[in-house]
Amino acid sequence: MTATARTGETTAVQAGHFIDSASGALTPPWQPSVTFARDTDYTLLNPAYSYGRSDNPTTATAEGVLAALEGAEAALLFASGLAAANALFETLAPGARVVAPRIMYWGTLTRLAHLAEAKRIEFALFDASRANALEETVGAAKTALVWIETPCNPTWEVIDIAAAAGVAHAAGARLVVDSTVATPVLTQPLALGADMVFHSATKYLNGHSDVLAGALLTKDTDESWQCIRDARWQGGAVLGAFEAWLLLRGMRTLYLRVRHASESALAIAHHFDGHEKLQAVLYPGLPAHAGHAVAARQMSGGFGGMLSVLVDGGAAAALAAVARA
Repeated sequence: MTATARTGETTAVQAGHFIDSASGALTPPWQPSVTFARDTDYTLLNPAYSYGRSDNPTTATAEGVLAALEGAEAALLFASGLAAANALFETLAPGARVVAPRIMYWGTLTRLAHLAEAKRIEFALFDASRANALEETVGAAKTALVWIETPCNPTWEVIDIAAAAGVAHAAGARLVVDSTVATPVLTQPLALGADMVFHSATKYLNGHSDVLAGALLTKDTDESWQCIRDARWQGGAVLGAFEAWLLLRGMRTLYLRVRHASESALAIAHHFDGHEKLQAVLYPGLPAHAGHAVAARQMSGGFGGMLSVLVDGGAAAALAAVARA
């Protein structure tokens, strides 16, 4: 099979088609060393690795696999999703304007709000459920970064990535897409115009609830990307070798897990849609969902494994329903 004929699923299962040149082993090893040898002239035997806080062979292998799955030029792995997001935010100029959806993962939203409170950035929110809201929020103001996630956690609104890229680029801003929920299995944000992709790799990429990790991927390894790499190194935020090895193991089954999760979520959504004790089922795979058409256009192979329901009777009824589950 040629490299061009390999699918993302094959890449994931074969850990980036890894073959150890010394032994012929097909499974990437865990390399725990944090220091690397030099010769008598104090020259590194391998210039790519000098100290574990900057790079590690196992982490680099995992980054290569993820970059291949996303169609990215490069990937960087971090000790958590928020560590990845924060490394990006640290590279913004003082007072830079960031635009993001009103409903999004609370950790990222909280971090951006804290940066705004500290006068580190300017921060504006838009309503992803309303047409043209992003364009109106970006407006004529000088914007450095547009951060979106799609589907949006936890109400699963869908944002048109290609349209968002057009708005961001027209304003001279970069577009970063949190694709944690969609994963590279269902959506390819870089191919749709995004400049970077973010993942909480703790979730679907790992899939076993035993790794805390984050990732950033880029279309271009420009100066800003090097600044993010430096922020990771200086902040001590690199993903450890063992965690990277566990992530490699998890990504082998990524396609199988995401597809089955999407199938299950769709079946559950159909089952509960119209239920007398529910106000609504929020899932982009349902034809009545406001973002269904966009989701069908930019997602392939499913609509993701996450959905929400609005229970009649408010919070008390919702908690009671969960307690009975």
